[in-house]
Parts: sequence; C-alpha cells; structure tokens
Amino acid sequence: MTDVFGLSHKDSSPINGQARHEQVVFCSDDRSGLHAIIAIYSTALGPGLGGTRFYPYESEQAALADVLNLSRAMAYKNALAGLDLGGAKAVIIGDPATDKSEALLRAYGRFIQSLGGRYYTACDVGTYSEDMDIVARESGFVTGRTVAHGGAGDSSILTAYGVFQGMRAAAQHVYGASTLRGRRVGVEGVGKVGHRLVEHLLEDGAEVVVCDVSEHAVEKVRAAHPQVEVVADAAAMKLADIDVYSPCALGAALDDDTVAGLSAKIVCGGANNQLAHPGVEKQLAERGILYAPDYVVNSGGVIQVADEIEGFNMDRARVKATQIFDTTLKIFSIAEEEGVPPAAAADRLAERRMSEVGRLRGIWLGR
Repeated sequence: MTDVFGLSHKDSSPINGQARHEQVVFCSDDRSGLHAIIAIYSTALGPGLGGTRFYPYESEQAALADVLNLSRAMAYKNALAGLDLGGAKAVIIGDPATDKSEALLRAYGRFIQSLGGRYYTACDVGTYSEDMDIVARESGFVTGRTVAHGGAGDSSILTAYGVFQGMRAAAQHVYGASTLRGRRVGVEGVGKVGHRLVEHLLEDGAEVVVCDVSEHAVEKVRAAHPQVEVVADAAAMKLADIDVYSPCALGAALDDDTVAGLSAKIVCGGANNQLAHPGVEKQLAERGILYAPDYVVNSGGVIQVADEIEGFNMDRARVKATQIFDTTLKIFSIAEEEGVPPAAAADRLAERRMSEVGRLRGIWLGR
C-alpha cells in the first residue's frame, strides 16, 4: 500500500513550495497488466493536460513521486505557455518493450474516460502517437495522436523549436543579440528533440557540439551534419569550452558539481526537471550563468498537442510556440527587477496567472 500523503514535500514537489494535488487516481486491471497512476495537480485554468509515461519504476512509491513531480510541473508549464489548461500527468508502471499491449492501452483509456474530461493525456517517455490512437478508442480525452487520425503527430517538432526560441531570448539577454551565430552550443542528448534542435542551431550559424548515450543517435546526426563536433559523454560535455549548455536527455543534469565546473554562460535545454535540487538555480545565478527554466522553454510540445483540442493547425501552434521567446525574456526581466533567479521568477509568473485567471471560475454563469 502506498501512502500518498506520507511523501515529504521535498519528494512531491519539483519547485519551491508545497504540492497540493487536486486528485490522484490509482488504476489497475490485472488481466491486461495495467498498473497506472494519474495525478491532477490543478484545474484552475482548465482540464489538466499532461503526457503518459510508460516506465519500469523500481516501486510504486517511485512512480508516485515521479507523477506528482511531473503533474505539478505541467501546471506551471501550461500556465506560462498561455494555455487554458491545468496540470496533470500519468505514469504506467512497466516495461513498454514487453508489457505494452492493445488491451492494456485500452484499459488505460477507460480509466481516463471515467474522469469525465478532467484529464487529457498525450505522449511521453515510453509512449507514442500510435499508442494514443489506441487509447483514443476508449476515450475522447486524448491528444498527441497521429496525423492520420487528425493529430499533431510528433510533438518534438515544436518542443525543439520552442527551446530554440528560449535560447534566442537567453542570447539576447546575455549577448545583446537574439542569435546563436558564432556561439558554441553543447547539446547533450540528440534524440527526438535534440537532433531537431541541432538543425535549428546550425541554420542560425551556431557551432554545435553533441553527445548521447546512443552511438546510433550521434552517428545519425553526424551523417546529416558532418560539421558537428562530438564529445565522449555527458561529463565531457559539461566541462567543454561552450557558450551554451543544452541538456536534452534525462532530468537532474544540473547538480552542485556540474554547476561548479560549467564554463557555459547560458543553460537552456529540452530536458524536464533539469535542476537536481531547488538550490541549484541560486548557484547558477551566483556563478553568472543564465538559466532558462526548462518548463518554459520546452513547452512547445504541449502547445502542439494542446492545439489538437481545437482541431490541429500547425501554423497556429507554431505562432504560439514562437511566443516562448517573449515569455522567456519577460522572465529574465522579472528576475532582474526582483533580484531572484529566473526559475523563481518563472514560478511567480505562473502562479500569478493561475491565481488571477483561475479565480474567474468563481463568477457564476447561471448554468
């Protein structure tokens, strides 16, 4: 038995403050092997939107801690993306390579449907647009579907584009010009998001250094772009002579040791939960390293899948993702004015929107 309320605030909240989730649902269907948790952090701005992560967690407790972290971050991400959507997330406990099946995904879809629209799901680690098509056979609250079924397809397209917009804003703040031309950018992780980011950077005239745990991923990038430099691993990347460090792999890339050895002046990447603990953003600021909050700059993906709810239009979604540039600049400005790290400024801006817009739900509409 997992004690939902026994988690410490440190474990259940990725950002300063205490997590207060509206609803946490445990879903189980033994015949299909489904064991999932859906966490809805906030519906202040609208129904909760967040992807489904399919991962072989070592325990239910670890899965619960992850989904609580991720769902709270989604509330902040959706708020700063200007979406009328709250924050939620789901995890399916298991190995997607061996445990994923039509029956399991459809059983999961039934649980989503049972929430009556409080939660919209999409893709995340271990799930793909094709999986969402199967989930959607049992639920009408599914985004991130294939293009063949009217969906947005691969959300990494606008995720990478949004990270690039955030990086342009960081360059504007640090160097006085919204371009990476002539700058040396290290991209750690060249998977779905990272390899697309590399393309944006090269088109902008940047020098690009990459690394990835997958040799195949690196070889694929090098085959398309021979001018890209490769370093051995993440440790070498963090110590490399680069202007911008862009973590696009797993979370917690920035810890005390990393920050101490980092030569980059800017950190801006697509990975979620990049800060290993809440004090890291202060250490970055003390070293004069500008941190573009991850949930701000990587929100292009959620903007892309959220657009499906209205009927997907890539041009409309791209215009909204372009606004990440202005939002990121605004956060840097607030941080300077209030004397706080950008991560704290981003939190305050998100909380302000959730409070100011969310309170309007209290105005009775007579229905």
